[in-house]
Amino acid sequence: MVATLLRDDPAADVLIVERGDDVGGTWRSNTYPGAACDVPSALYSFSFAPESGWKRAHGTQAEIYAYLRRVAREQGITQRTMFGCALRDAQWDGDRARWVVSTSRGDLTADVLIAATGALSTPTLPKVPGLEMFRGTMFHSAEWNHDHDLTGKRVAVIGTGASAIQFVPSIVDKVEHLTLFQRTASWVMPKRDHGIASSVRSLYRRFPLIQKVVRGAVYSQKEMYVVGMTKPFARKYALPLFEKRARSVLRKQVPDPELRDRLTPDFAITCKRILLSNDWFPAITRRNVDVVSSALTSATENGVVDAAGNEYPVDTIIFGTGFTPSEPPVAQHVRGEHGRSLAEVWNGSPSAHLGISVNGFPNLFLMYGPNTNLGHSSIVYMLESQAAYIADA
Repeated sequence: MVATLLRDDPAADVLIVERGDDVGGTWRSNTYPGAACDVPSALYSFSFAPESGWKRAHGTQAEIYAYLRRVAREQGITQRTMFGCALRDAQWDGDRARWVVSTSRGDLTADVLIAATGALSTPTLPKVPGLEMFRGTMFHSAEWNHDHDLTGKRVAVIGTGASAIQFVPSIVDKVEHLTLFQRTASWVMPKRDHGIASSVRSLYRRFPLIQKVVRGAVYSQKEMYVVGMTKPFARKYALPLFEKRARSVLRKQVPDPELRDRLTPDFAITCKRILLSNDWFPAITRRNVDVVSSALTSATENGVVDAAGNEYPVDTIIFGTGFTPSEPPVAQHVRGEHGRSLAEVWNGSPSAHLGISVNGFPNLFLMYGPNTNLGHSSIVYMLESQAAYIADA
């Protein structure tokens, strides 16, 4: 998004502080098997940097990471970035009308501070008694241990969200047994993924306008979901059709009525994120999979325990327990004109004007700020809109 600022003023004194060793954010860090985007490739790219080479309708982690690295290089972003540099503290100095920023590589000041740490950057682990005693291997899906071979292992997967729904089908054939802890069932819809023919990619390269038209059509189709989510008449008539479709998928792919009942959400569709997958239900109905309808309550030296006290022997625990979008860690390190941190001001309920600026924090702008996430389309569109707003400011 810095590219938006630099296009208006190429000479702008812009410095990016990045704690990682490369650009890419979540697509650099999340390398678990099966990692891919649930937003169509046509939308999951910057308007100023169209990509004609997507090989699938939904980009894979490797494709998206390569795209982000290329755009950063071409837009001159990497030359303005201090990699391996973590933010320690940022304090507004009212006397000088500047931000005083402390990092792991020294201090600096800035007229404007932009917090673009993302909503899916810090993995969260549940506080489970006994984890410190577990003798096996455990890791979060966002910090996948590629050195640990899962072949023939007894694996416990904690969580059934957007990450688990991708990596579980990718590992289920390798493991001896998989125990899946599901605290809350999710609505699952088919993922309209398919390969993009080389002839189509060539057409996009030769005639960029065609790709723009396709992008516009996909965007318009996705925006129709908003009507179903927000308009009373549509909620009454359209959402039941969505739910009927999701129930149909569940009925066809899960023959066991008892398991099907446990996999059926007890809330209306769109109240939580709809998950997209073609192989989730077939994966978790395999003979070597047990679905436990409870949270993980404790761990032992050699296993995990459910809410009913049943223990399951496992060699490996994989946490698909998500991130901290409602409590971004950066909020603890940014202090405004009264010396209070963002976390203290928000007090567990983040809010910001347009999701971008917060009263009492002058010249601070948030990217992917509170309440700007989407349940139907591409966050990239939101980020570009925020970047344009910040550039204007």
